Parts: sequence; C-alpha cells; structure tokens
Amino acid sequence: MPITSYLASPSGHDADALTRDIEALPGCSVLPSDRGEVLVVVTETADAEADEVLAETLRALPHLDALVLVSAFHDDALEPA
Repeated sequence: MPITSYLASPSGHDADALTRDIEALPGCSVLPSDRGEVLVVVTETADAEADEVLAETLRALPHLDALVLVSAFHDDALEPA
C-alpha cells in the first residue's frame, strides 16, 4: 500500500480551490502550510499502479501550479521474496 507525500503550489494563489480539487479525490488528505502558500498532500493507494494513476490525476488539476514529490513508501518492498 503506497503512501506518498507531495508539496503542491496553487496557481494564482488559490489554495482554497486547489484544496477542494484534491480533497475530492479518493485517498488524498490535504494540510495547508502556516502561511497558505503551499499545501501538503498525502496519498494512500492500494498498489503502485493506483499510486501512479493518482499522481497523474494530481498533476492534471486545473488549480495546480507545481507538484513536488517529498516522500514515497511502498510496503510491498518489505514483503519477503
């Protein structure tokens, strides 16, 4: 189950619209920064393929200016071979 975090920068400084866009997506949580200039986005998906689909969906959001991957954890790497 991949858990991924991003920093998201809203276009036109419209953090509220970007927050609504992201919160409408399943598996996404949004936390505003103290000054509201960027958002912290945490995603949780069922597998790596779903994680990539969600990342592409995030990158295509209309109110998004930039999306930066901060951390990614995939628990399937911990399972024995």
